[in-house]
Amino acid sequence: MVLLACLWGGLFTAPISAEIDRTRLQRIDTLVESAIQAGQLRGAVVLVGHQGEVVYQRAFGARSVDGPDDPMTLDTIFDLASLSKVVATTMSVMALVEDGRVRLRDTVATYIPEFARHGKEPITVEHLLTHVSGLRPDLPLEEVFEGVATAIARVSDELPESPPGERFIYSDLNFILLGEIVHRTTGETVDRFARERIFEPLGMTDTRFIPPAALAPRIAPTEACAPLAWPCGGLGSEMLRGRVHDPTARRMGGVAGHAGLFSTAADLARFCFMLLRGGVLDGVRVLAPRTVARMTEVSTPPHLLDRRGLGWDIDSRFSSNRGDLFPVGSFGHTGFTGTSLWLDQSSDTFVVFLSSRLHPDGTGNVTSLRGRVATVVASALSADASPVNAGPLVRTGIDLLREEGFSRLSGARVGLLTNQTGRATDGATTIELLYESPVVELVALFSPEHGLQGGIEGAVSSSLDVDTGLPIYSLYGDTQRPTPQMLQDLDTLVIDLQDVGARFYTYATTMAYVLEAAASAGLRVVVLDRPNPIGGAVEGPTLDESLVGFTGYFPAPVRHGLTLGELAQVFNGERSIGAALEVVTMRGWRRGIWFDHTGLEWVDPSPNMRNLYQAMLYPGIGAIEGANLSVGRGTDTPFEQIGAPWIDGVALAHRLNERSLPGIRVYPVGFTPDASRFAGQRCEGVFFLVTDRDRFRPVRLGLEVAAALHDLHGDQFDLDGIARLFGSSELLRRLRTGEETWEIAAGWARDETAWRQLSAPYLLYD
Repeated sequence: MVLLACLWGGLFTAPISAEIDRTRLQRIDTLVESAIQAGQLRGAVVLVGHQGEVVYQRAFGARSVDGPDDPMTLDTIFDLASLSKVVATTMSVMALVEDGRVRLRDTVATYIPEFARHGKEPITVEHLLTHVSGLRPDLPLEEVFEGVATAIARVSDELPESPPGERFIYSDLNFILLGEIVHRTTGETVDRFARERIFEPLGMTDTRFIPPAALAPRIAPTEACAPLAWPCGGLGSEMLRGRVHDPTARRMGGVAGHAGLFSTAADLARFCFMLLRGGVLDGVRVLAPRTVARMTEVSTPPHLLDRRGLGWDIDSRFSSNRGDLFPVGSFGHTGFTGTSLWLDQSSDTFVVFLSSRLHPDGTGNVTSLRGRVATVVASALSADASPVNAGPLVRTGIDLLREEGFSRLSGARVGLLTNQTGRATDGATTIELLYESPVVELVALFSPEHGLQGGIEGAVSSSLDVDTGLPIYSLYGDTQRPTPQMLQDLDTLVIDLQDVGARFYTYATTMAYVLEAAASAGLRVVVLDRPNPIGGAVEGPTLDESLVGFTGYFPAPVRHGLTLGELAQVFNGERSIGAALEVVTMRGWRRGIWFDHTGLEWVDPSPNMRNLYQAMLYPGIGAIEGANLSVGRGTDTPFEQIGAPWIDGVALAHRLNERSLPGIRVYPVGFTPDASRFAGQRCEGVFFLVTDRDRFRPVRLGLEVAAALHDLHGDQFDLDGIARLFGSSELLRRLRTGEETWEIAAGWARDETAWRQLSAPYLLYD
């Protein structure tokens, strides 16, 4: 450990206890050595970092076979090729974004006016960073040119192959332009800016473009090439050692946004440690945590299968170096010369793989090897390794709106539909953020069921907000829809509410009514999106059209699997509302994750929705709430239990456990609600214990409870009472005929498939 502390400049003053199987990491040795014997490469350096510590590093094979014996060493300097895109250029651009000197939404022509030719005016900085600009992969390599100015002129004269945002085309041209944007914004070339802003503060002493001749003995050569020619080989060729291999970068003098950077495993480890700590290393801040989070979350359009961050690869046709076991939320990049980085924030782990696979004749191939090395590293992580995260993993709509400086609401007269759930990750409420914004005029507040603070049961009256003096118009009192008088001074309606993922939760209908009123009044609607706390699973029967109403605005399954923003798009499109709708999407949310994986604080969406466990049960237990039983309202555990004075809890628990439903166990309880149905009366019933939430199907549980009560207490159980929320007259008919519950549940498959197909065009997240 003393050796490592010296090698890494004091980084490991207090190493974190790493939960990783170091013995298993030795399998990397066999993988790399076998690949060298097979002629796939001549040598490599592999380094693995985990929770603040280097847990594996080794140099393999030869650095050069072009001359005297030259074994690979840990301090070998490699031509990083396209790793330049993320280590130098992306970092430089994001530093300028953070400084307010460049905006992601700015057009490229803002900085490079001549680029606007041939219909390229709409292409933005973000399009370049995510490779969705529509530009082709590179300039024609067989056409020799020389000089940066010539390269920029040629790129500016390109015709795009597709409109921006339509296709993913991995393109060096994008990063050539980004390097030029850095130059024109700062007056410094990207190599100088990156050295001063990134490499020197991080102590990356061996990282640079155009390394000096004194470093040549430590540099891994690539192959023999003529100075400006492509392909390599032939007349005038010389072994490239310290001169960039990429032909376009060579023609640009060795400094380009897409290639040209050289570095070592030690320097890249410092770089990775910095990223996994939210932009800070050894007390030096290179980027802000929010900047790192923005850079490393999916930013490509939802319809594209290739998912990229800003600069970084996440899950695309180029991410084979992730291996088979690192999660999709991790990120990395590769280089043509045989280099790669892969970082996993959830386990605080990274893999640096550096080779010069082109040496000596350009025939090596490490694509498979890089992925297999990453797989071994991921397999060595223990199941309970503690993730180290810099703040919340998910950023909500209000967080991103604030990051943008509320620019999309600039000059707007806003009415805000919200409640206690409308708050940013630091606790600031959406009300105060909009009210205090100098570019927004907050005119009125609107509240859904339970009121602005979320604590009222029953009808809610309109009132005045004590803190702002603004009117609060209740949409769960005298009216459920905004009236023309409420909207007369507005031009924009903003919605920030936390849904719970069940069709009959009324916030979705209130949002739909606001969409309808906005469309009639010609107002814009902006939905600030939030997670579906119970993930993206779809379950249950479709709501009968005859039962559409306030507890079910649209014929959807009980568990719809969408966010409120996605539901808004479905309602607006499928009901032909035609509102001017915009959704501020989250960053970092994926459809399969539960709320406790978001890093966000739970705020009770309503008085009886006090934790994720209750939200998990709600689609099933809430579906039967219309019958004559208590679902635990008026107790400390609403929706975790049901009961009634007439229920035999022991018999009901036995019947439900006999069904062997996946992920759930049931036991008899007794309780006395102090409010709501059966207040003050002793109820016998059952308590639900979810044992495996990923296998648990809440709507199926609701069906099983209804069937058991109908069978055990048919003369007392009001089966008709479940119709409104379960939403299916067919379900009631089949229960009455005594049909098996598994057959009834199997019949939902057609409804669930139809809903997935209908909602697919409106999805905003993976």
